[in-house]
Amino acid sequence: MPSPIIVLIALTVLVSAYALSKPVFMEAWILDPALMARRGQWYRFLTSGFLHADWGHLLFNMFAFYSFSPVVLGALTGNFGPGAGLGWFLLLYLGGIILSDVPTYLRHRADPGYRSLGASGGVSAVVFASILLFPVAPGGGGIIIFPIPVPIQPFLFGVLYLAYSWYQGRRRGDNINHDAHFYGALFGVVLMAALLPEAAPQFFIQVKQFIYSKF
Repeated sequence: MPSPIIVLIALTVLVSAYALSKPVFMEAWILDPALMARRGQWYRFLTSGFLHADWGHLLFNMFAFYSFSPVVLGALTGNFGPGAGLGWFLLLYLGGIILSDVPTYLRHRADPGYRSLGASGGVSAVVFASILLFPVAPGGGGIIIFPIPVPIQPFLFGVLYLAYSWYQGRRRGDNINHDAHFYGALFGVVLMAALLPEAAPQFFIQVKQFIYSKF
């Protein structure tokens, strides 16, 4: 049976590739707050998460998802069993896509020129759920995370990820909902902390120990 992670990646790649070649399909699924407010097309909260602006945007999101999702899925299935664990994992990813777009919708529902797309919210939810669980790499040496060419600790990557998202979100102009990184990260941390209450205090203990070991 194919891994649910691979299934989600394959589905996203297929839908994104088709949408990039079919502008009409892209327009039908993209997040368009003004159109949603007029016509009630709420399905766009989810469908826009399977679209990407270009192949680079798709590659970055899917690579990040592939890199961080196995440990999250493993933690959830290990604590709740295969069925329930998978259900919580899907809620984390798909819920991150949907809920991270709600503030964007509220902010731009009177802006007919605004559109956005991307799995950023769901990917960010998974990434930050993973960082909450494992903020420091085993051995303290860090891990290689594309596109950063040197080893870095996961919690430091999280800081850089949000800083990059903030910067790109202020620039706009590429249809990518960079603000969704923030809301997706928040959702991922809150959901994982609710499911595994011991994760939050362990996060601070690990980060504190790592910092003290360097000074």
